[in-house]
Amino acid sequence: MSRSDDPQQTYQEFTEAVNMKPAELQEWLESPESKHVGWQKKGTEGGESVGHESGRKIVELLRRKREQLTAADYKHMRKVIGYVHRHMAQRPSGDVRDTRWRYSLMNWGHDPVKAPLPPPGGPSRKALERHGAPPTERRGPTR
Repeated sequence: MSRSDDPQQTYQEFTEAVNMKPAELQEWLESPESKHVGWQKKGTEGGESVGHESGRKIVELLRRKREQLTAADYKHMRKVIGYVHRHMAQRPSGDVRDTRWRYSLMNWGHDPVKAPLPPPGGPSRKALERHGAPPTERRGPTR
């Protein structure tokens, strides 16, 4: 099994790539800016963009329990990871806050001007802002 086919690795990379919470992404997908960016599938002129459709799937994935995820869900997660990584490599220079580049990434669950979400099970973003990152090494006896 290659690294990208490992569900645990895929889940970790997905949670690193997607830095928007489900409600935040849902709200974004309802905005006019979200609906006016992205590539349209052939034969769907004026319809939903590929990224917008993906965003709806991402909201569903984020709301599901990990044990409920299917092989198709992990496949979509890998698609999201690939898109976010490719698109981040194409970052335009200057302020990106009001750009189609950012809006397209946000449709895929990644806001490039926002700090990444902490990993699942770790301290919250607010706790990290208040207290800083936890130490990387444990003090005291190891198990």
